[in-house]
Parts: sequence; structure tokens; C-alpha cells
Amino acid sequence: MRNDKENIIVQKTFEFSLNIISFTEELRNERKFEMASQLFKSGTSIGANVREAQNSESTADFIHKFKIAAKEGDETQYWLELCEKSKFLPQPSSQLIIDLNIIMKIISKIISSAKKR
Repeated sequence: MRNDKENIIVQKTFEFSLNIISFTEELRNERKFEMASQLFKSGTSIGANVREAQNSESTADFIHKFKIAAKEGDETQYWLELCEKSKFLPQPSSQLIIDLNIIMKIISKIISSAKKR
């Protein structure tokens, strides 16, 4: 199913992963290693699963990979909300949260469109 033309969700999730890496470095600098580790894993996993879906073997496999990306997005949103609400953790940028919301909407639309095929 690989399609090498420009792919907005692949681009957005890659850029988001880079921004997650930057934020988790900030967490590490504050010695918040557990939070940094959790957020790094879930935040970069979104893009990894989206990228993996580009080589899916079937529509069902494609949908499955995107559902995993959606689950990782939900987990990432949870960790970012904890950072936002905790007085002991650095605050994520509002742009990071906005970008995640956009990515989650796109992923949801891709899943629903793929199910209609």
C-alpha cells in the first residue's frame, strides 16, 4: 500500500516527534526522567505507527496500524495533560497540544475513510 507522494500525516507526525523529543529533553533537564521516558515513547510511537501503516499488507492492517497510532496519541495527550496540570513539571507549549489535536483528527478521519472502502 506504500505511496511515495507527499503525505501530510507522515509529515505532521514526524515533525511532532521532533517536538516531543525537544520537550522530553526539557523534562530530562529538570530531572523528570520517568515522565520524559513515558512521553518520549508514546509521542514518537504515533509517527512510527503511521509510517509503518504506509507499508501495510491490507486495508485491515492499515486500519490496525492507525488505530495503534490513535491509542498512542491518546496516551500522549494524557501525559501532556499531566504536565499541564502539575506544578512540578515543565509546561508543554500550546503548539505541541494543538499539533497533537490536529494529528488525532486526521488519524480519526483516515480510520473512518479506510473503513468505508
